[in-house]
Amino acid sequence: MLAQTHIKQQLDALRHDRTLGFVRLRVACEVNSFLGWLNAQPLYPRIYWHARGEERPEYVALGRIHELTDPAHIARVCANTQASQVDSPRYFGGLAFDPDLPPQGNREWQGFVPCRFDGLALDPDQPPQGENPWQGFGPCRFVLPRIELVRRGECVSLCLNLWFDEHNREAELAAGHQALAALVPEAPLPPLTPQQWRRRDNPDRSEWQQLVTTVTAPDFQTHTPKVVLSRESRLEGADVNPWSLLARWAERAEQCFRFGFQFEPDHGFIACSPERLYRREGRHLFSEALAGTIRRSGDEALDARLAAELLSDSKNRLENRLVHTDILHRLAPLAHDITLTEPRILKLRLLQHLKCDIEAELHPEVCDWQLLAALHPTPAVGGAPRESALAFIRAREPYDRGWYAGACGMLSRETSECSVAIRSARIDPGAVTLFAGAGIVAGSEPAAEWAELDNKIANVLSLLG
Repeated sequence: MLAQTHIKQQLDALRHDRTLGFVRLRVACEVNSFLGWLNAQPLYPRIYWHARGEERPEYVALGRIHELTDPAHIARVCANTQASQVDSPRYFGGLAFDPDLPPQGNREWQGFVPCRFDGLALDPDQPPQGENPWQGFGPCRFVLPRIELVRRGECVSLCLNLWFDEHNREAELAAGHQALAALVPEAPLPPLTPQQWRRRDNPDRSEWQQLVTTVTAPDFQTHTPKVVLSRESRLEGADVNPWSLLARWAERAEQCFRFGFQFEPDHGFIACSPERLYRREGRHLFSEALAGTIRRSGDEALDARLAAELLSDSKNRLENRLVHTDILHRLAPLAHDITLTEPRILKLRLLQHLKCDIEAELHPEVCDWQLLAALHPTPAVGGAPRESALAFIRAREPYDRGWYAGACGMLSRETSECSVAIRSARIDPGAVTLFAGAGIVAGSEPAAEWAELDNKIANVLSLLG
């Protein structure tokens, strides 16, 4: 590949250079399908990130220079990205929905099981079994990649990242050559063929009804007016390539963030999420409250009536108000000139959501780790108040969300952006697990909320036969 030859020449020119710190080498190249190129490469981790909006850059990240796997260490990203180099490093990764929760296979159950939470008893004989399905993801994993492929408009660049200190120059140069030598040309993605699978929902429908009934009880509502309950739908027997599924899914998700992570060959996590956690451009911050859902019909006139119904529905307006009120409260110590728009309709292929846009100017020295700590998880995926809603989810939800509803994205000095990892799927050998959640508030009905969960997975489910 000509691009690799040119970047190797730049790499060799650094042998006698004394530059320290982060260095990015780049050359123009030609790649048509970023996901096809990504799937062909032998390097891991393999990461794909394309923020909402076709004008946004598209990224593939391969390999790693180093990574952060402790939420407490995200502050190091800020330290590394505030250096004075022309190029700043970009970290790609995510936080679990509940980074403080131990993995399911390793939880300390003493004092937690058996337990009662508003009249529902956990079964002391049924603690979570088996190995952690999120093994390799962890509570936090942000990667500084060795290789990046970047598309900005019509321009595509191949980048090699290096980080020099006083003692590692020869080792970094050798690692750079090794990574470049491993790259191969793009190839067509494997076809996505119809699958034969068996679906298992967790919680099942009866458990779901019990959970919703508990959350909507008047005594519970007095202290926790919103809990976002969720469900995993495991399709056993489905065997798919994660990047083939993401490519097809993305065709139906124009107004969404598209991203995926494959830290090792046998496990992947992909999403086409409509929800932004935040976008930071220098000191300027963009966030949003996305909560309140109704279906689309495919008929323009009926969709307009459904949108009007959503805008006027007191239950959905309450759900959205709880979200944006919490976000504004959490931003208050970090920013000024905070503005909030009136709710509007975000139209997706099969669903419509209530969405309020939030903008603010950050105080000096406010970093991404502070934004993540303040905003994640939002009431759109957890509930309100945060602490009591999370306590209920930890005690009563019968599976480990892992990175579902987590915060996934890219952090850099100039611009950082994270999406909330809803409308997502975990791909394991012989199984695909789909996730969906619904905000439960006063007036929520179990059957209607169950139907909403089905609507939220219908898009990707239709791709799997």
